[in-house]
Amino acid sequence: MRTDSSPGTLPAREHLPAAGAGAPVLDVVIPVYNEEKDLTPCVRRLHDHLRRTFPYPFRITIADNASTDTTPQVAERLAAEIPEVVVFRLELKGRGRALRAVWSASESPVLAYMDVDLSTDLNALLPLVAPLISGHSDLAIGSRLARASRVVRGPKREFISRAYNLILRGSLQARFSDAQCGFKAIRRDVAQVLLPLVEDTGWFFDTEMLVLAERAGLRIHEVPVDWVDDPDSTVHIVSTATDDLKGVWRVGRALTTGSLPLDRLARPFGDDPRDREIKDVPRGLARQLLGFCVVGGLSTLFYLLLYSAFRVFTGAQFANALALLVSAVANTAANRRLTFGVRGRGGAVRHQAQGLVVFGIGLALTSGSLAALNAATTDPAHSTELAVLVAANLAATVLRFLLFRAWVFPDRREEDWQEPRQQPLSPQFAAFAPRVPQAPPIERSPHGLRSPSSPSSPNPLHDPTTRFRAGDAADGTRQDADMHAQPARPYDIDPRESR
Repeated sequence: MRTDSSPGTLPAREHLPAAGAGAPVLDVVIPVYNEEKDLTPCVRRLHDHLRRTFPYPFRITIADNASTDTTPQVAERLAAEIPEVVVFRLELKGRGRALRAVWSASESPVLAYMDVDLSTDLNALLPLVAPLISGHSDLAIGSRLARASRVVRGPKREFISRAYNLILRGSLQARFSDAQCGFKAIRRDVAQVLLPLVEDTGWFFDTEMLVLAERAGLRIHEVPVDWVDDPDSTVHIVSTATDDLKGVWRVGRALTTGSLPLDRLARPFGDDPRDREIKDVPRGLARQLLGFCVVGGLSTLFYLLLYSAFRVFTGAQFANALALLVSAVANTAANRRLTFGVRGRGGAVRHQAQGLVVFGIGLALTSGSLAALNAATTDPAHSTELAVLVAANLAATVLRFLLFRAWVFPDRREEDWQEPRQQPLSPQFAAFAPRVPQAPPIERSPHGLRSPSSPSSPNPLHDPTTRFRAGDAADGTRQDADMHAQPARPYDIDPRESR
């Protein structure tokens, strides 16, 4: 899995200005591969719809994924006829590769994409991007599985789609309803932070992006859509499903092992009401208390089972100490991950050491209770021992939660956000540390946005008269196509960094 570090805290969400936006507010990408027949009616219909209904400047980008038919020529003709249409040519296939390349190069604050068959009704486009323009949401997706959606498709695709989403919910705990609908949008500032973490370049790109966004605490807006299946779709269902399942396994393993630095993306914006300091309202107390109770209940059952097993061949005090030790290690690990949201292996040893101190306090309470019981009666019944231990454990549990919250897992988010880069990276992540050079200032010109150091080179995506292909340098010379087949990423820019 990719382990690029986050560039830092994102600004608070803001409503995009209604006028004077400069660059197009919306950039709609249409990834295509050998779509010479459908491309022209798709682009003309989309352009007409945006011209009539969308109140902001817009652009339509045709992302050609190494087509071998006349799709490039068709795209060139459309770009010559329609000022808002530009062409982006890649020499390698892959929907995710195309979206990453165009979204990374675009200056538009809202980025979207849709399939060339226009199976989704375009009336859902404005509701899709409106929450991003207003600053309410970070990503938006069209959902064919929402209750208000109206979908026409065969039973085979219906079964595959619902089964796939059930797999995502069961394995990756995804809460969004439709991962593969070709109708999505994202804010550019969010894409700059999120895309370096997404590894897939094919059909699983959507799912991986959404799972990471959800785990990072970003807000995903779902729009019910009207969707009609395209019987002439060129998507190979079996191979696509196989690749998706491989992607689910890869992402699930990375999330389980903590190899993705999603903790640096959590609460990425500064306007989350849960981050506000409110008198007499501790942050996250209700959620932590609920999680601690669930973990504590399971730990108590685990402890009682261990105690009963150990009591068969040893005395009460030794069985209690051994059962409490084993359950304490499991309890600390579960509370660390589930209750207090600490991911990764950093600080795990220290947390377990502190947990053992808390265990010692619990041991003193339970051992003292057993000692008091043995002093009161010479041969107590096993059920009486269990009842005393339950009461002692309840008292120890309250004390354990207070110590966990105040000492073992204190809330250090403010410190972490103020100085996120002063902590050294582990050796396996050091190679991915961002080395971002200072970007030159941007000037406006009649041809779009450009750097003052190259006044004769307008931005190719912003200038509708410019056509380019992956492998074409800014000076017109041809470079190695393999270098440009991998899309531009914000942190893969140091020429000294080995690939």
